[in-house]
Amino acid sequence: MAKSKANPTHKKTQDHSEYVEVWEDFVSIKDLVISFIICSIMTLGAYLLAPNDPPKPLFFGLSGALIGFIICSVIIKPKRNLIETEEGK
Repeated sequence: MAKSKANPTHKKTQDHSEYVEVWEDFVSIKDLVISFIICSIMTLGAYLLAPNDPPKPLFFGLSGALIGFIICSVIIKPKRNLIETEEGK
């Protein structure tokens, strides 16, 4: 069974003030702001570039959000350490 250390205080090089708790998980404030900016720019940019036909701005905006999410998941790496232990020990 794998256990995860969600608490970032186990890193001696990182300061606890760099993290904020979001949905019972600790998130780096810097990474959160970067991902918010990237996703917002991609979504709004795709929405504004869409033709003015009624369903197309919605689909372009959703596509921009998906592309922004993919970019963020490639750029921002997880900081969680997994410690695997055998069950029963």
